[in-house]
Amino acid sequence: MNISLVTDALKHVDDPDLKKDLVTLNIIENIRVDGKTVGFDVVLTTPACPLKNQIRQSCIDAIHKYISPDIEVVINMTSRVTSRRKAVDHVLKDVRNIIAVGSGKGGVGKSTVAVNLAVALSQTGARVGLIDADIYGPSIPIMLGLVKEHPQVFEKEGKAYIYPIEKFGIKILSIGFFVDQSKALIWRGPMASNALRQLFTDAEWGALDYLIIDLPPGTGDIPLTLVQDFPVTGAIIVSTPQEVAIADVRKAADMFHNEKIHIPLLGLVENMSYFAPPDQPEKKYFIFGQGGCRKFAAELNIPVLGQIPIVAAIADSGDTGIPVAIGPESEMTVAFRDLAGKVAQQVAISNAIRDVMQQ
Repeated sequence: MNISLVTDALKHVDDPDLKKDLVTLNIIENIRVDGKTVGFDVVLTTPACPLKNQIRQSCIDAIHKYISPDIEVVINMTSRVTSRRKAVDHVLKDVRNIIAVGSGKGGVGKSTVAVNLAVALSQTGARVGLIDADIYGPSIPIMLGLVKEHPQVFEKEGKAYIYPIEKFGIKILSIGFFVDQSKALIWRGPMASNALRQLFTDAEWGALDYLIIDLPPGTGDIPLTLVQDFPVTGAIIVSTPQEVAIADVRKAADMFHNEKIHIPLLGLVENMSYFAPPDQPEKKYFIFGQGGCRKFAAELNIPVLGQIPIVAAIADSGDTGIPVAIGPESEMTVAFRDLAGKVAQQVAISNAIRDVMQQ
């Protein structure tokens, strides 16, 4: 048995998302053969890959089918997060993917989704940052128990920079760290946009796999500044199921699809999807209607990435400063873990499509 036999066998294993075999995709590395033992690395496109176990088993099955069922297969599942960033990009050059989390209207739980998505991605082993770009209503300091915290400032080459605050495995910056949150923030558009730029450009983010941006609701100056000035990988839109919310989501989708902006939509997240009584979890009550997000997602040909139920623990976590994605294990930790996997999956697919288009 030699390495070429192993390579030929693994050519029969396709990536379920990218629809090409693992060898062609350069996902297989460091093939090792020692008697009747075969070892190799499977380098996934993200540590949050929801198909990790499926890919592992498919590799084992291929070795047994095309070489011998007696071979012991030792697989090291690792990851290297993909990016469509170019070498000439100087802004946030060490950040592989920037993901915008937006909504057409306020009150749909956008910040809750952004915080728990960031935490869930970090728990997979990814390097994650979170920017609270909701300039006029920064809520992330409260949701992460950081109301009294102030980032450290340092000087480099005669310019002041900020160290993001680190908590729950993620790096965090919010305009709420620099203003009195008990008072209204009365800024005109250009002043707010400049403040947002500083959270990106004047901070020492370091190397990140994903930088999650909690946008303000709507399609005003702040979302436009972000998507026009920074290399956003893709956007997620959060909505509740009722028709009035979907009408506002349509406007947000139009903004990202605008020919001057053209940010890929990774998918929709349906928040407050249903209520299930704690003593009767099998029963679901669709308080805000049913099917609105799925219908609109089908129109846009994008997936519904997650359906987050109405659970008191989510509201409580926002007040206590401990995201529900932290645990303990519950329906909600599973929901956000699944969401993280699907978001990472869509990022990898979007990056692969862009790579093909640019070839």
